[in-house]
Amino acid sequence: MTRQASVTEVSFYHLQKVGLERALPKLLEKALERGLKAVVVAGSDERVESLNSALWTYDAASFLAHGSKADGFPAEQPIYLTTDAAENPNGAKMLVLVDGVSSGNISVFDRVLDVFDGNDSEAVEAARARWRTLQEAGHSLTYWQQTETGGWEKKA
Repeated sequence: MTRQASVTEVSFYHLQKVGLERALPKLLEKALERGLKAVVVAGSDERVESLNSALWTYDAASFLAHGSKADGFPAEQPIYLTTDAAENPNGAKMLVLVDGVSSGNISVFDRVLDVFDGNDSEAVEAARARWRTLQEAGHSLTYWQQTETGGWEKKA
């Protein structure tokens, strides 16, 4: 069953010091701690595989249970990695968009993270455009900037 279109909480995460492969696992840990399943949408199959590897190896003492189309059992994955922004096979309440990917389907999620590379001027401009579009659509927006140590500071 699909939810009615509603206001979704969208948080923009501005990467500056730590790259996506190191920052994303920490963001996903927080989601799982809150009991949220997640769908991560990347810009290419190669990026999906890179993130897949990063989620297994980012911390020697732990791992994040996850999978992609290549792993099978998509409905059972607490974190599902894909290139298809319309996919939500695990019934996730959180959508994570990386590589400048956008989705016209965010209203079916409770929470959306838009993670972008702050060291790439084109990525920053594209994130600003996505912000304006989502703001005009009436979604609740927040902006988080990465600190020197790789943590996050809320700016707006």
